Amino acid sequence: MNKNYEMIETTVKGQIGLIELNRPKVLNALNRQMVSEVLSAMEAYDQDADIKVIVLAGKGRAFAAGADIDEMMDADAISMETLNQFTDWDRLAWIKKPVIGAVHGFALGGAFELALCCDMLFAAENAEFGFPEVNLGVMPGAGGTQRLTKLVGKTKAMEWILSGKRISAKEALHYGIINSTFAEEVLMEETLKFADTIASQAPVAVRLIKESVLKAVDYPLYEGMQYERKNFYMLFATEDQKEGMRAFKEKRKPEFKGK
Repeated sequence: MNKNYEMIETTVKGQIGLIELNRPKVLNALNRQMVSEVLSAMEAYDQDADIKVIVLAGKGRAFAAGADIDEMMDADAISMETLNQFTDWDRLAWIKKPVIGAVHGFALGGAFELALCCDMLFAAENAEFGFPEVNLGVMPGAGGTQRLTKLVGKTKAMEWILSGKRISAKEALHYGIINSTFAEEVLMEETLKFADTIASQAPVAVRLIKESVLKAVDYPLYEGMQYERKNFYMLFATEDQKEGMRAFKEKRKPEFKGK
C-alpha cells in the first residue's frame, strides 16, 4: 500500500482497508487528485489478499462537502470533454471487494456521487445528502442522475436533483439510500463492526455475490438469474464451499481460505 498520499489517509484494521478523505480545512472537497488517490487506494486494497472489505470515510467535520469548484469554475466544454475527468470514477466498477461508506456531516454533489458508488452506506444521524449542482447552473456528472434514480425512482430523483434539496439521514434511510443510521460518535465503530462480519465470510462467495447483485441493477430478471446461477455453480469448485458445508454439518465455525 502506497503511504505517500497527500489528500487521503489509509489504515489497515485487521482485514479491513480504511480510506479517509483528508482535506478537513475545505471539508474534504473533492478535486481530481483526491479522486485519483481514492481509486488508487481502493485498487491496492482490492489486490491485497489480506484485505477483505474496504471502508470509505471522511476526516474532520464532514464526509465531503462536494466538488472543488475552483477546478471547474473557468473551464469550457471542450476542455472538460478533453480532460475526461470521470474516467477515474469508472474504475470504481472494477473493485471486486465490498466497499462500505461511512458518512457524517455533509455528502453533497460529487461527494454524494462517491457515496452512491459504495456497495453499502452507513450514516450519522445528522448526515445530509444532496445534489446542489443545479444552483450553480450545472448538474451531476459522475453518475448521480443515474444511480439515485435507480435507487429511489424517477419522481424523487427529479425532485431532489432539480431543487438541489438537502436529504436528511432519516429520509435517506426511508428511501433505501443508506443501510443504517447511528449516533456520530459510534458511526465508525459500527461500520467497522459490520465490515468485520463480511470479512469473516468466504471471500470468493462474497465477490460473486457482489457481482450478481450489481448485475441485478442493470440486467432484466431472466438474464440476471442466469448470471446468478452461473456464479452459484462456480462456487462448488471452491475449497471454501466444501469447508463451509462440512463445518455446518460438524457444528463448528468454518475456516475460509479464499480458495
